[in-house]
Amino acid sequence: MPYRRLPNTDQARIKALSMALEKGDTYNPIISLNTLSEARSFLSRFKVARAYYKQCLENQVNSSKKYQGNVKNARLYISHFIQVLNLAVIRSEIKEEYKDFYGLPRENYSVPDLSSEVSVLEWGDKIIAGEKERLRHGGVPIYNPTIAKVIVHYDIFKEGYECQKNLQNITNRSLEKLASMRGRADEIILDLWNQIEKRFENLSGEERLNKCREYGVVYYYRTGEKKPE
Repeated sequence: MPYRRLPNTDQARIKALSMALEKGDTYNPIISLNTLSEARSFLSRFKVARAYYKQCLENQVNSSKKYQGNVKNARLYISHFIQVLNLAVIRSEIKEEYKDFYGLPRENYSVPDLSSEVSVLEWGDKIIAGEKERLRHGGVPIYNPTIAKVIVHYDIFKEGYECQKNLQNITNRSLEKLASMRGRADEIILDLWNQIEKRFENLSGEERLNKCREYGVVYYYRTGEKKPE
């Protein structure tokens, strides 16, 4: 015997509610007016919540494409600046102890790990502050890239980082709102389906199932169970 199963996606929930309302909203309703009224009101709010989440997610994804380019540029300029600084120290053009201004270990001439966005933020701040401090001590500015060029790309990245985090938070909140409604959606669908099946309980076999299907009830056949021709 086929068994019914509640929808497990938001689109399927909307379809189930819509079909029940479309067929049930007649002059001879088989679903109680209270249930129809609640389902209609809930469906409207659920659609709005789902559409808002999809829009938030789309905004985040679209923004991310440009943002990733900004991350790449900031990482490149910070890395390049550190490499030039280290080479200048190796050539004794800059005193080794001045690396302390940047938070860089004196004996280590490798570029710090910049794989994460947080590390780009951290080292961007350190490099900018360190170069300003070295210049304050009478140091000669580093060129190719200049610290001004690094700052430009770092500021663009930092602004994008904050914007992206904000978009992520908005998307997460919209998803939480949508997720909080799913339980109630399932309860309403279950109530609708129970009333629909109750109305056609006197019909036999496949005729009863087909009538219920017209109102959106979904049935599944078990493995090995023979489907009617």
